[in-house]
Order: sequence, then C-alpha cells, then structure tokens
Amino acid sequence: MANGQKTTRVKNGNGKKNGNVATRPPFNLAISGEELAGKGFEQMGTKDLALPFLKVLGKLSPQVTEGDSNFIPAARAGMIYNSVTQSLYDGIKGIEVIPCFYKLEYLEWPDRKEGVSAPVNTYPADSDILTKTTRDEQNMDRLPNGNYVQETASHFVVRVEDGQPKETALISMKATQRKKSKMWNSMMKSLREKSKDGKSYYEPAMFTQRYLLTTVLEKNAKGTWHGWKIGHVGPVQNQMLLDGAMGFYDHCLKGDVKVKHEEERQLKPVTPF
Repeated sequence: MANGQKTTRVKNGNGKKNGNVATRPPFNLAISGEELAGKGFEQMGTKDLALPFLKVLGKLSPQVTEGDSNFIPAARAGMIYNSVTQSLYDGIKGIEVIPCFYKLEYLEWPDRKEGVSAPVNTYPADSDILTKTTRDEQNMDRLPNGNYVQETASHFVVRVEDGQPKETALISMKATQRKKSKMWNSMMKSLREKSKDGKSYYEPAMFTQRYLLTTVLEKNAKGTWHGWKIGHVGPVQNQMLLDGAMGFYDHCLKGDVKVKHEEERQLKPVTPF
C-alpha cells in the first residue's frame, strides 16, 4: 500500500469479513511529536544541562590528536568545534551567530600539571585581583600562591543556520583572543539604526544582529595558532530568530545560564594561549 498506509478488513457480526476496508493513517512523527512536545523534561533544569563551547581547534587539541580519547578523524586545526554535540565546522566558511549577552570575568587556575580541570576561583569584572599578581616569564599573571589569573571574555551566542536558530553556545576569548573580543564589542557598540521618526539614531540591541565567525592563522614570537575573525552580516531576518535570541538573553541576564569552565579548558591549547 502506498505511503505506508495499512488496511484492515472489517468483519461482520458472524466473524466473517465483508467488503468494507478501514484505513489506518500513516505514522507521522512531525504531528505526533508536536503534540508530545516537552514531555519527559519536567524535572530537568538549567543545572542539568551543559552549555556548549564553540572553540577554534589548535594543533594540540585532543580532537586532532590521534590516539587521544577525544580524537575525531575529520577534525583539523582551524576548524570550529562544538564541545557538546561534537559537531565540526569549516573555519574558512565559518558559522553565523547572534551575540546575546557578554560577561567579563577573571578566572584563577592552578598549573595544568596539578591535574585540576576547573578554576579554583572566579572574580567579577570589577575585581582588583590583577593588582595582586605578578607577570612571569610566560606572561602569566601569577598570584603569591602560584596560581595564575586569566582575564576571560564570555560571548553567549545563538548559532544560526539557513535563517533558523540552531543552538545556544558560549565563545570564550582570552589571551591572544581577548583583542578579538574587544574588537567585536567595539563593532557591536558602534552600530546605529535610524529611529521611527527618521530624525535620530539609536543603539540596536546586541541580539538583533548577526555576525559571521571564521578562523585565520595567526602567529607571534611563540608560534602559530588559529584564531577568530569576526564580521558583521546584518540584522536578524525573522521573528523566530529574534525570539530565540531574546529568550537566551533573558536567561543569561537572570543568571539562569551556568557555565562550567572546566569543559572549555579540556581543549588543551597551544602555547600562545
């Protein structure tokens, strides 16, 4: 029977089949799934979820290191990697994102050799913690206890594909990429839209704009690595994108979105980072 339909002959009162045929509608998850939307997740909150990190893979990243438990055969340095879905994106083609929220923090880390994969302390943007540090020969800001403090910029984004919101994620920028974060912030703050009366301009909300993030090869005296390149695409194209981005912004603003920096730190960076 075409389209997966099944037929059943209806029996009469004597248990004999007559000529009538009852047609069972074909299975359609798109219809049934929408009716069941959200079920099973009633007891799941934000603390039960892991916010993906969007990372630029380096030469020593586990995903490109054959023999590592996190090795992915298709992974290459310069690709963009989602730490939760393990999706890979071509760094040259890049990904489109909507920035929704920004946060600056100072993270206190122990040396990697100590085997700790999470920051021992997190300080807010207005902290004076850097005044208590000394710059060492590796350009690390060291505290008297031997730990180092790293200025970390967090960009909370929605990844966009074919004009549709795909997933929320975090892009963490530090060390050499901190300059990219500042450039992105300046780019966002410089945008202006004409007001309704056409006589003045206003600063558009962060989550109303789309950006293309690609990767480029960079270098300094310590070596080479791949970093972010950011370009403005334009405003969001539809209400679905705006609603999704604004919803993520609301969650970030309320503090509902929790970040586990140990996940981001598991991607072992090359020396310049």
